[in-house]
Amino acid sequence: MQKRATRQKQVISEVLTTAECPLTVHEVLERGQKYLQTLGIATVYREINRLSAEKALRVVNIPGDPPRYEVAHHHHHHFKCTICGAVYELEGCLKEINRLVPKGFQHQHHDITIYGVCRDCSR
Repeated sequence: MQKRATRQKQVISEVLTTAECPLTVHEVLERGQKYLQTLGIATVYREINRLSAEKALRVVNIPGDPPRYEVAHHHHHHFKCTICGAVYELEGCLKEINRLVPKGFQHQHHDITIYGVCRDCSR
C-alpha cells in the first residue's frame, strides 16, 4: 500500500533535502514551520522515523548532541563548531583508515567528527 503524499510530508522532505548540514528533529520542525505553520512535532517524528526505516535518511550521532538526520547519499564525515554548535558536512574520507585497524580485526564502518571553530565564529 502506497503512503499518501501530504503537504506536511512534502515540507519535511524539502527541508531535509535542501539542508546543507544534518538537522535535529527540532531544527526540521523550525525550518518546516516557515513553509507550513501548522506543522507539528509528532508529524516530524513520524516522517523522520518512516524515512529512516526506508533508509532514505541517515542518523548522525555526535556525542552530547541529540540525533541529527540527513539524506542518505554518499559516505562523508562531519565538523562541529565548539563555539556555536553548528555541524557541517565534510566531503571525502581518509583512504588510510583501514591501516588503523589492528591486524586480524575486520573494519565494518566508521564515523568521524572533527571538532573546532567554524569560519563565522573564528572572525
